[in-house]
Amino acid sequence: MSDDILFEKRGHAGFIILNRPRALNALNHGMVRAMADQLTRWAGDPGVAHVAVTGAGDKAFCAGGDIRSIYDARQAGETEGLSSFFRDEYLLNAQIKAYPKPYVALVNGIVMGGGVGVSVHGSHRVGTEKTMFAMPETGIGFFPDVGGTYFLPRMPKKSGVYCALSAGRLKLGDALATGVLTHAIDETSLADLELALETATDIGAALAPYLIEPERGPVAESLDEIEEIFSASSVADILDRLRASGSDFAQKALAAINSKSPTSVLIAFEQMSRGADLSFNDCMKLEYRIVSRIVQGTEFYEGIRAVLVDKDQNPKWSPSQFSQVDSADLASYFVEPTDGDLPLR
Repeated sequence: MSDDILFEKRGHAGFIILNRPRALNALNHGMVRAMADQLTRWAGDPGVAHVAVTGAGDKAFCAGGDIRSIYDARQAGETEGLSSFFRDEYLLNAQIKAYPKPYVALVNGIVMGGGVGVSVHGSHRVGTEKTMFAMPETGIGFFPDVGGTYFLPRMPKKSGVYCALSAGRLKLGDALATGVLTHAIDETSLADLELALETATDIGAALAPYLIEPERGPVAESLDEIEEIFSASSVADILDRLRASGSDFAQKALAAINSKSPTSVLIAFEQMSRGADLSFNDCMKLEYRIVSRIVQGTEFYEGIRAVLVDKDQNPKWSPSQFSQVDSADLASYFVEPTDGDLPLR
């Protein structure tokens, strides 16, 4: 096992440390597989009462998946198995959602994409004043995956739909208000909390001495407007409502959505519509269908090029307008892939 992810048994707690601080603890395939294996072992270990997950360093819990490696594989002509990372990642997300023991994510710093997938599905999500949540996938020609199909439509007053389409960022107060987090503490309390978890028999009681009430954020202050705008029945109607609003919040959201991949935004909106009525495992199956199609296209790689490779922040989306996205092409992202659905019941 590499040092990219560490496992420590302290008292009756199992600690998982995402240990790539220079890469903002981004998940690679080896980390995903090792984490799934260790969670399986600890689930059957009576000496482990609960699991805690942390990120090394003070900048990020986990800034996402290691998508650069997928881009490099595609550029090298290695087209077979491009979706295998996502297959294993989505199975890990489902494993966390169904985990039989308390699962405590200590989210200090940036949490995006794949980092959300290994935190938000746990029983306890504890943030600090450094927490910054986002699902930025529409900005790289991708889609809000890792269980976003399930948890985003269930966030209050359409705030998850707002996050899915615009890649809106939530700081501590907003993340707590929208249910991304279950608890908030000061960063200075993290070490003491970790120590308390080593002997805790009640996670709530262990957390209680450290809890704080953060200030409300701009999303929490705008929830009524978000619900009014993002409850529209189409992306076109959402954009019309944003244009008609005179608020600064709406104008920023409009500019954000207009900068994203039109295909990705439309996929994300359809995801939100379908996911609201699906079980968690069915949401993960849907995501595997979408990703199996996306990795065979070009939009995702153009987004990675613009953001992570050339870093010109100027992706050339194709098509470049929402009205140009073909409805039949959009529907193709939601059909069963040739290698079958994700093996979840």
